[in-house]
Amino acid sequence: MTTVIKSGWSKPSTILFASESPANEKAFAFALAQASEFGADLILFHAYDTLVVAASETSGIRYYDYAAAARAEMEHLQPLAERVRKAGIRCEIVVRPGLAADQILNFLREREVDRVVMGTHSPGPIGKLLVGSVAEAVLRNASVPVCVVGPDVVDGQYRNFATRTILCAVSLHEASHVVAAFAAELAAQHSASLILQHVIRPQERSEELADRTIDDIESDLLSLVPEELQDRISVQTIVVPGDPTEELLYQGRAQQADLMVLGAQGASAFAAITRHGVVYRVLAHSHCPVMTLSPLVLEACGAKASKTHHHEAYLAGVF
Repeated sequence: MTTVIKSGWSKPSTILFASESPANEKAFAFALAQASEFGADLILFHAYDTLVVAASETSGIRYYDYAAAARAEMEHLQPLAERVRKAGIRCEIVVRPGLAADQILNFLREREVDRVVMGTHSPGPIGKLLVGSVAEAVLRNASVPVCVVGPDVVDGQYRNFATRTILCAVSLHEASHVVAAFAAELAAQHSASLILQHVIRPQERSEELADRTIDDIESDLLSLVPEELQDRISVQTIVVPGDPTEELLYQGRAQQADLMVLGAQGASAFAAITRHGVVYRVLAHSHCPVMTLSPLVLEACGAKASKTHHHEAYLAGVF
């Protein structure tokens, strides 16, 4: 298959930081570090759905003061903007009324943005990330790569979130060419080493190992890295049987990964982010930021649309 990856996705010139109020400090620090490394512009974006209500002194009629709400939200972001500008990075503040996911996705359609960085809250009682379905909607529908900084991410400010090791989840399915090629481009940009990991589910073990060994499959994974990058980056392949989430989280810690790359294809896999789902557990418990590629990004790079309707798809580095 022909893989075409937009250069700005691995070397961004504009990064959007989707901010909550108050801002997620670890996520902001990561976005700032990324913008500083690449010399990218940083957009501080916040959507608010609580409107300032004011009372008219003359009529006593209550009304929504949209202008006052926007000013208040922009003031909340000014301290962050000052930190960005002191770092020598161009910064823009954008605030909009409405649901966060809708406004983020609308903005991505309107402006040239290469990457989204967003944080997560600690896991809630029903296992949701962010606020309601914000994470689900953005990860599934974004037209650019999305980097999520979860609650268990180790604070990397002490070394400016340097990216030295990238862990990428892959398989032998077609879309893995896109996921691995993107991860390889990132590794080249960061001068980082790349680890390609394929986890064989217990129910698929006999089929995948019918006439091959683990070593054979690990050798096959090397072909996922584009030829022009094979001599530029250090690549390690790991194939293990087991639960995909547990193995990804384990290797992320064992290899001291600074970034994880995952594809996200198949709406059914995102329909419910639960405590026991791959999506929830990786994003909620990864010790490093996680870069995700939505179905739109995968298709734009040449991967065919997934027709998988299983409860939880885990194909080609794809949830």
